[in-house]
Amino acid sequence: MEYILKNGIVYDPANKIAGEKKDVMFKDGKIVENVSSDAKVIDVTDKIVMPAGIDPHAHVAGPKLVVGRLYRPEDSRKGVTGKKGVARSESGFSIPSCPATGYRYSRMGYGTVTEAAVPPLEAKHTHEEIMAIPNLDITPLALFGNNWFVMQFAKEGKIDELAAFISSWLKLTKCYGVKIVNPCGSEAWGWGMNVHGIDDPAPYWDVTSREVITALAKANEKLGLPHSIHIHPNNLGHPGNYPTTIGSLDIVKDVEKNSPVRNQTVHITHAQFHSYAGTSWRDVESGADYVTDYINKNKHVTMDVGQITLDETTTMTADAPFEFDLHQLNGLKWANKDIELETASGIVPCIYSPKAPVSAFQWAVGLELFMGVKDPWQVCLTTDHPNAGPFIRYPRIISWLMSSERRNEMMDNKEVHPWSHRRTALATIDREYDFNEIAIITRAGPAKIYGYQDRGEFTPGYNADIAVYDINPFDIDPSKEPAAIEKAFGSAMYTIKDGQIVVKDGEVVSIKPSQTLWTNVKGLEAEEKSVMERVMPDFTRYYSIKFENYQVYDKYLPNPIETTINQASK
Repeated sequence: MEYILKNGIVYDPANKIAGEKKDVMFKDGKIVENVSSDAKVIDVTDKIVMPAGIDPHAHVAGPKLVVGRLYRPEDSRKGVTGKKGVARSESGFSIPSCPATGYRYSRMGYGTVTEAAVPPLEAKHTHEEIMAIPNLDITPLALFGNNWFVMQFAKEGKIDELAAFISSWLKLTKCYGVKIVNPCGSEAWGWGMNVHGIDDPAPYWDVTSREVITALAKANEKLGLPHSIHIHPNNLGHPGNYPTTIGSLDIVKDVEKNSPVRNQTVHITHAQFHSYAGTSWRDVESGADYVTDYINKNKHVTMDVGQITLDETTTMTADAPFEFDLHQLNGLKWANKDIELETASGIVPCIYSPKAPVSAFQWAVGLELFMGVKDPWQVCLTTDHPNAGPFIRYPRIISWLMSSERRNEMMDNKEVHPWSHRRTALATIDREYDFNEIAIITRAGPAKIYGYQDRGEFTPGYNADIAVYDINPFDIDPSKEPAAIEKAFGSAMYTIKDGQIVVKDGEVVSIKPSQTLWTNVKGLEAEEKSVMERVMPDFTRYYSIKFENYQVYDKYLPNPIETTINQASK
């Protein structure tokens, strides 16, 4: 099938197109330069046309989601809809059902989402949930920061062996890249402890976060993986944590990048939770200026924000000791789970009330980060779904970013607690994002950060992943009309996935099976065999399953998108 999206206002930052009236053409699921006279014309005159959205960090599939749904039936009762047309019924607000996840992203004009924390032991189940999410391509990241074998290689400084281990386990888990969560801290939780800085050693292992981050960064670059290490630093959510954050980023400053498809060597996720000054919640202040100043001076770093949405939500993270701390702070119910030899996790409900001082403070810190990073290619829009709020609030966040008037109105009219302006500098910032910058932080930027070579832009040969929004950018002042911005970005006029129209006028009109992106490193087969022979005795001794049951087989990826890295040619 051939199509022409006619007369749209196109934002395609990767190709330096910022609000030009032009046609977008695609054929057989790919962007093309020309089509025949038989092409179907879709009139999108004066409507915004962008590549489909790319969410670089969310939690949408896997064991945490299952525990969360069981643990919070009250959340599952929200957002319930009946079957409508081709769409199945939906349920859930902060932890939506798998079909609802796909539909809701599609309605916002999104086409790709990262599942940001896959325990290798439970990768099979993660892939089963990915198969149940329609209309999205999903990029899973495997957890490595507290893996026993990783800590041993890091302690010994054996980067070659660690690289072979990562290569082997990406094949085993069918994942895309390296995720690090509270390095050494989640392992310490198995002993009832935590680490509180990059130089605190993990109990028993006598290895530090600094050593683990350094080793994983070097191994990641040795392999030339398409995405850099993806790090959730130590001390999440604690006042005074910004020095740990900056220190974690600075560790890899001199690690040489070995990938032609990205610029950074480290991506920090949900930076809002890692940008606090002060010594306690009594004297907490924003540390956003320190973090953004570092990022502005260092091109080896990218980040996503983890913006607070001021909703009731469900926190879930592989940072188990933080979840226990949160449970002690808010007094709400707590679930804890240990993943043998690999990680730990926790789940706690959280109410981000706009009238609560801490919630308002966190809301403002996130917006400070957005405003403080000068280069929009270094920052991405996320809520760390569902931790800071559900992803369905992205349109609302976009409206905040585009309207300083709305932000100030919320503070001046006391819609949010005075801590929002007393303990942050948000009230003094008048910067506003334009539509092109929105396209960068939600589309082109995440694509570049992940090294994608098939999406995020309207380059011929790229996937026809397209979003059309019912708004004329030249007839609206986003600063004055934030509600119209939120409405438009929340209900796409068209969402097109691989050339298939999946949403029209905000309604799901067709279903497309999900696809899974993973990285296959070739050329290290001998090294992988050797390293697996080394780790197998401990695997057999400590894991409660047989290795034969560990691997994710091809049947778990009926629609794989494989990125191949050929080490033999390097």
